Amino acid sequence: MKRILIIVLVAFVIIQFFPIDKTNPPVNEGMDFLRIKNTPENTANMIKTACYDCHSNETKYPWYSSIAPSSWFLKNHINEGRQHLNFSIFATYEPKRQIHKMEECIEMIEKKEMPLESYYIGHQDAKLTDQQRQELITYFKRQIEDTQIKNAIK
Repeated sequence: MKRILIIVLVAFVIIQFFPIDKTNPPVNEGMDFLRIKNTPENTANMIKTACYDCHSNETKYPWYSSIAPSSWFLKNHINEGRQHLNFSIFATYEPKRQIHKMEECIEMIEKKEMPLESYYIGHQDAKLTDQQRQELITYFKRQIEDTQIKNAIK
């Protein structure tokens, strides 16, 4: 038993020499969702607090992002989140894709699938009340309508 514990401890120490890259891609504010949609400050703060760590290029890495293997899982989660939806490059999405992404936001918020429960462990401020969820749903629906109108005009 002692030998197994030593092996596990040594392995834990060794994996600390393989840190994740915590460099965020550059942010172009002209491409950011909150900016291009002229999001009201209160709503923008909710979206930044609940979504931006995983779904933008503005990730704020928590203390445990320096400890492997949790850092590896965290980095993978962030990469997947950005791949699925990246608010920092939202302006690069075609209007149809923007609408689809906002519809997905509505669906995830309605089903309470986002933010993830595991995210609340270190981010209690990201926990949305039912009222906040409804506010975000209403906001995204308005943005979809505005995008559809602008797209129909072109």
